[in-house]
Amino acid sequence: MTPAINLAKKKKIKFEIHQYDHDPKAASYGEEAAEKLGIALTKVFKTLVVASEKNDLCVCIVPVSGSLDLKQVAKALGVKKTAMADAKKVQSTTGYVLGGVSPLGQKKQLPTLIDETAENQSSIFVSAGKRGLEIELSPKDLQTLTRAQFVPIAKN
Repeated sequence: MTPAINLAKKKKIKFEIHQYDHDPKAASYGEEAAEKLGIALTKVFKTLVVASEKNDLCVCIVPVSGSLDLKQVAKALGVKKTAMADAKKVQSTTGYVLGGVSPLGQKKQLPTLIDETAENQSSIFVSAGKRGLEIELSPKDLQTLTRAQFVPIAKN
């Protein structure tokens, strides 16, 4: 069990776990998950952590089919500029290794933004806290568990 799965169980939300054999040579963890699980790239969401100019961290959840729009993230956060956070800081703050960062069950609850495209789906897949492990849940449950906002933060 990972902290992400434990949180979902504790809060009694409906979820499903999907596991696959992770290839350490995979170029993209999210694309690998979609391919090995046989699901559309638009249903798999990657968890990225950004830092503001004040070095405050924020979790951003965007579809694997697109990329993160840092300008939109800055706008949503009301700051001038954001950049991808330092890998070591991400790992120490979230408690997860890169490629396995889950938006759920992090060591420290960070502000969270979910791309608005998730809102229209019945379920989405995000990392369950380990490479090769995905948790499928409703976007609304993900929003509730992370206290997130749905905002336009992805670009195709």
